[in-house]
Amino acid sequence: MANLGAENQQLKVLVVDDFASMRSMIQNSLMSLGFSKISMANGAVDAVRQIEEGAEFDLIISDWNMPNMTGLELLQYVRSAKQLKDVPFLMITAEAQRENIIEAAKAGVSQYIVKPFTVEALQEKIESILPK
Repeated sequence: MANLGAENQQLKVLVVDDFASMRSMIQNSLMSLGFSKISMANGAVDAVRQIEEGAEFDLIISDWNMPNMTGLELLQYVRSAKQLKDVPFLMITAEAQRENIIEAAKAGVSQYIVKPFTVEALQEKIESILPK
């Protein structure tokens, strides 16, 4: 499988999921695509904390269903923050319901991927949202 290109390997990626096993799986997938600067958040509240402490990201990959703050609420927070509003945001979810996809699109999601997914599918979604 081809890497996403040397310029993308330097991108800072934030992976947000309340399940450590899913974070690990996404991290391993990203590493196989050549990404090396990967930060983890064990939920949307943790992601907001990292962002408010000054962490900067070039790509955010977030689960939808999480306790305390959903991925959709995180997306809305990211889109309302001046320094983050243009950061590509990939939503990962087990929910394939049309109304959820529409809601995420209205909130400004960059792409959407349904679990379970392959590394190839993840690569395709990421390539479609990264600046060319």
